[in-house]
Amino acid sequence: MALRFEELRVLQAAEGVADGIWREVVKWNPFAREVVGGQLARAADSIGANIAEAFGRFHFGEKLQFLYYARGSLFEAKYWLNRASTRSLLPAAQAKGYADQLTDLARQLNTFAADLKTQRRNPQPSPTAVREPVPEYVAGRTDDSSLPLFAVEDLKWLETISNI
Repeated sequence: MALRFEELRVLQAAEGVADGIWREVVKWNPFAREVVGGQLARAADSIGANIAEAFGRFHFGEKLQFLYYARGSLFEAKYWLNRASTRSLLPAAQAKGYADQLTDLARQLNTFAADLKTQRRNPQPSPTAVREPVPEYVAGRTDDSSLPLFAVEDLKWLETISNI
């Protein structure tokens, strides 16, 4: 298990894609960079940013939510890659290469989220936690099962208050 978020392979993969996209976008003309490039670069950067934020969260639900945000940003980046390819801002083969990397990253994110869900269902006890043994619960009859549950006076009292 990674001790620091920088050691997460899924984060490293996201950074690799984002940095590659950035190197391409900065070469575009100002209009293309502003309209498509900015959106593409932000979406690609958002993938890693949300993975990092998920790592920093304490509760499983929050961690999962940020991984889902990362996955949403991943699909947004794929959308903008398609726009860049269609508008001849990136060669089709290069756009496909980034899209393939994003597809692999989506699988990693899904695996990461599934593993997190497994940890949530099967938490490992803390090695420093103090645990008491669970007492045995026994259901059965006691020896005084012949005794009535209520005295006659109790039943009369219950009747009077139920008529109120």
